[in-house]
Amino acid sequence: MAKLIIERLLLGLMTVAIVSVLIFTSVEALPGDACTAFLEREAHGQLLENCRKERGLDRPAARRYLDWVAGAVRGDFGRTANGEQAISEVVGTRARNSMLLAGVATLIGIPLAIFLGIVTALARDRPADVWISAFAILAMTIPEFVSATVLMLVFSAWLGWLPGVVLVSADAPVAALLPQIVLPVVTVTLVLTAHILRMVRSSVIEVMASDYVQMARLKGVPYWQIVFRHVLPNALLPAINIVALTIAWLLGGLVVIEIVFNYPGLGRLMIEAITKRELAIVQTVALILALVYVGVNLAADVLTLLANPRLRTMHGRGR
Repeated sequence: MAKLIIERLLLGLMTVAIVSVLIFTSVEALPGDACTAFLEREAHGQLLENCRKERGLDRPAARRYLDWVAGAVRGDFGRTANGEQAISEVVGTRARNSMLLAGVATLIGIPLAIFLGIVTALARDRPADVWISAFAILAMTIPEFVSATVLMLVFSAWLGWLPGVVLVSADAPVAALLPQIVLPVVTVTLVLTAHILRMVRSSVIEVMASDYVQMARLKGVPYWQIVFRHVLPNALLPAINIVALTIAWLLGGLVVIEIVFNYPGLGRLMIEAITKRELAIVQTVALILALVYVGVNLAADVLTLLANPRLRTMHGRGR
């Protein structure tokens, strides 16, 4: 088992290394750099040359990549194009905000999705299953910007119950952000719940139809004992990976929602950085999102290995 976990860790590190190279080379391929963005119309001649020399942009790309990676390991991503602020400070604040939005949506959405998935599976083809499943499919198919706009129209413009856009600054305390994120959280939770719900429903139905469950029924084992002791532990295990993928999507897929609600998170920062040609910030945000994606999936793989007795048995026999 330890060998399998180590293999997953090494694979995760290798993936991060490859992704970091792709991010760096992709940004390098873009026209311009931090100096051309900072100097704008004056980006030519000796002034441009001095700026690049001062910021180390005149060094070979391989050397700059290694310096960037070394700085990233220390948490130092350099400074903004105008040199006024450390990138780690800018990105750190926005990352906190995105984690807050994704965290609240996850805490609400995952338990709700598991509960509704179990309900729909146990009530298969009954009214509860039909209505909940129809709503889940609807939530999965409607684009996030459409559902976000509808929620804003109903609960903000028509009813006036909730703020339609986030008006606080990016560095506002969490207590000030929480009242502002109700509609963004609902929008994210709808998509999150719908995907996991469908996975849990399918998994529970599959396990309920398995031979050992049918045998337990024939032996007279109480229905709810079968459900809680045999069905759910085996049905929820495959859901770990889909939960991980959905959580990883949250931070990367929040761009649209953050733009619609004017939410000061990583997604909106990425768009702003691209617009202002803050390439160092683009690199940093892309690396953070990649690390989150790889880290969450790695954690899911490890949890699956630890929770699956068949894998432990197979590994023990292999030794």
